[in-house]
Amino acid sequence: MSVQDLETTAEGRVWLITGASSGFGRTLTEAALAAGDTVVAGARRPDALAALAAAHPDRLLPLAMDVTDIARAEEVVAEVVNRWGRIDILVNNAGRGLVGAVEETSDAELRELMELHFFGPAALTRTALPHMRARKSGAVVQMSSMGGRLAFPGIGAYCATKFALEGLTEALAAEVAAFGIKTLIVEPGSFRTGFAGGNALRHTAALPAYQDAIGPVRQGLPATDGHQPGDPVKAVAAILAALDAEVTPLRLVLGNDAVEFITAHAEAARAEARTWEPVSRSTDFDAASPPAP
Repeated sequence: MSVQDLETTAEGRVWLITGASSGFGRTLTEAALAAGDTVVAGARRPDALAALAAAHPDRLLPLAMDVTDIARAEEVVAEVVNRWGRIDILVNNAGRGLVGAVEETSDAELRELMELHFFGPAALTRTALPHMRARKSGAVVQMSSMGGRLAFPGIGAYCATKFALEGLTEALAAEVAAFGIKTLIVEPGSFRTGFAGGNALRHTAALPAYQDAIGPVRQGLPATDGHQPGDPVKAVAAILAALDAEVTPLRLVLGNDAVEFITAHAEAARAEARTWEPVSRSTDFDAASPPAP
């Protein structure tokens, strides 16, 4: 199926959601359809959305899409805009986990994850922005993690990619606000999305030296699958509410665990900054110092 197979007049808002076949992407797709919107659902396995597409033939288009394929991302955006004239909401959701200590993580593994979580979303965002600017409306949703605000042993590579995405998006938010474009970074904690189950979670090669530190993460994270406290349906409802709010937050923290970790991390960072404040402030030139020649 192609974009041309759907009606030219889209119902409701037009969403482009990556990683839409499972997890938050799937739940967001279902919620958007329930709201009467039109969804272009990018997925590596679009057949997983066949039943949902059959139930909403005029409003759901599953497309084969690998976000690390920049040319394909540009092609999808062009097709959607040519058919419906707009993308109202872009959701960069595609992703996966990687467990391993920093020393255990190869350059190839780190680069591959960065392509998926950072370079791919950055390219897709750049491609969609001119169309949003032209209409002076739109929203970019970056599905990050509480690991985009603080890092945990054993998932440093994953956190690094989310840190990068959040940094880029924080600057983006200030750059595009004048064009009427909303920007939302979503930071979930542990939710029952399948993130930790099946083949979704990858592992680096293990080094014996890190068995005590990383071994429990390798075993414990997969064991949480299906037992996480977070409800994806409630999370998606919160995302929709944030997008519809008159003032959309830059960051939306989801889940009690995420709130606790992020709050504690912020308080610890503030305390450390206060402790070292005299040293930090002592490093400027003295007021009487002449400029360097």
